Amino acid sequence: MNYYGLVLIPIISALIGWFTNWIAIKMLFHPKIPIKIVGITFQGIFPKKQKQFAENLGKVVSNELLSFKEIEEKISNPNNVQKIMPLVEEHIDNFLRVKLTQQMPMISIFIGNKTIEQLKTVFITELQELFPKVMSNYMGKLQNDLDLEKIVTEKVNNFSSDKLEDILNSIMKKELKFVEILGGILGFIIGIFQVLITLII
Repeated sequence: MNYYGLVLIPIISALIGWFTNWIAIKMLFHPKIPIKIVGITFQGIFPKKQKQFAENLGKVVSNELLSFKEIEEKISNPNNVQKIMPLVEEHIDNFLRVKLTQQMPMISIFIGNKTIEQLKTVFITELQELFPKVMSNYMGKLQNDLDLEKIVTEKVNNFSSDKLEDILNSIMKKELKFVEILGGILGFIIGIFQVLITLII
């Protein structure tokens, strides 16, 4: 029995497993331009489906990742409004004490600290009620003016094949490398089984 040949079987199987997975990964991106061979058109999956990929990504980003409704809920939430009120109060205080008296010097005669504090309280209370309404209205207009799905779709669809490949490789580099290695491991295991079957027979 040729034991040297048996030892080579798992190694060759591992190489075949790695190579077939490597080819499969390359075929995700290549050929970038359709090529006809014996009447059959060959093209990489991503270049061929780039338009569909762009449309699906646009829908996912606009509906799942960056939902205008969720953003509106966050910025109009009373707790979040409260977080910005100290800054608002500081600006109102500065306006009443400094800017207003600079623009209208005579008014400082009639407005003292007590009046300023009362005015601040009135303004802040009114703004706390107004902010959620303003932000909700603003987000509604922004959603109409800013078609996020269309922007993402056009952006991705206009990527060159090289840029799309670079982006996807940068995102999935480790995963794609793992698929290559896994092909080699599975090929090696299959080779071991082949050797065991050969020895048993």
